[in-house]
Amino acid sequence: MATYNRASFIEETLHSIQNQIFKDWECLIIDDGGTDNTAEVIASILAKDNRFEYLKRPDSYHKGLPGTRNYGLDLAKGDYIIFFDDDDIVHPQNLELCILELSRNGVSFCRYIREVFYDKFDHTFDYSTEYKTFFIDKKDVFRLLNQDLPFNSCAVLWKKECFFQNRYTEHLLHAEEWELYSRILSTGVTGISIEKTLFFARKHSNSMTGQYFRLDPKRTQSNIDAILLVIKNLKEMSLINYSVIRYFVAMSRGYQEYGLFDKLMKVLEFSEYNYLKWRLFYFVLPLRFKITKLKKKNYKKIIHANSTLFWHTSGSDKNGTAVSRIEKK
Repeated sequence: MATYNRASFIEETLHSIQNQIFKDWECLIIDDGGTDNTAEVIASILAKDNRFEYLKRPDSYHKGLPGTRNYGLDLAKGDYIIFFDDDDIVHPQNLELCILELSRNGVSFCRYIREVFYDKFDHTFDYSTEYKTFFIDKKDVFRLLNQDLPFNSCAVLWKKECFFQNRYTEHLLHAEEWELYSRILSTGVTGISIEKTLFFARKHSNSMTGQYFRLDPKRTQSNIDAILLVIKNLKEMSLINYSVIRYFVAMSRGYQEYGLFDKLMKVLEFSEYNYLKWRLFYFVLPLRFKITKLKKKNYKKIIHANSTLFWHTSGSDKNGTAVSRIEKK
């Protein structure tokens, strides 16, 4: 658990970890140089429960979430890894169910559902052990990348071996999980996803996501760096296809001032023909969006114009005979 100035939330989070049904765990709390009274707040928990350990990130690891988590990875003794945040709530069955799925299915990770909450958390949990599952493998890398199959950092339990050759890229300030997890999945490891909420993420104004969407230039540049690293890895793993290129070329329209399109083409090392083909696609993309929007608008008009409303009415005629009829508008 990386932490930074979360004294007001971290105690509740640690208590949710203490309440795990599966008891054989260690929780490494790595402070990324915070200046509040976190150490004082958690002192009583540390004194009573030796499964928690509080450490400071050394300068040999970059400041930030990736460096802090890499330090924790280097210290972790267990066979499984989860990256928890310092202001969220963990379902009591989190470790129990994930480890059960890994042990009986022979897979390398277990993904589960993450829900968002605001303000106070309702500690009423669903303890059901009946849920749907599906397997995830290399063919799902693109679904991870386009968020069709989100991999939130705190919503996956991994076998530690997944990180033997893979670490967080420490200079990234945004999209570091997206980049790392797609890299791990591209190696061919398989996992399972369970359709049960086992983690609850707190949302507030000081969240990392909030800072990014306030257009922090450093985080925007970090996102671009992550995109280029992802493309480089996909190319090395022979996972580049039309859908991948189309997705990232479309994405590059949002980063015109950063020249992302040309940077993508450089990483892909396209021939002049392919470069020109995708350059044309890049330029006509706004027009394609407008045409698609107009088609949808016109389609709705046609549906509305051709729709007829019918309703049934009943009553009696002047002779008192019961009648019913269908009217249309």
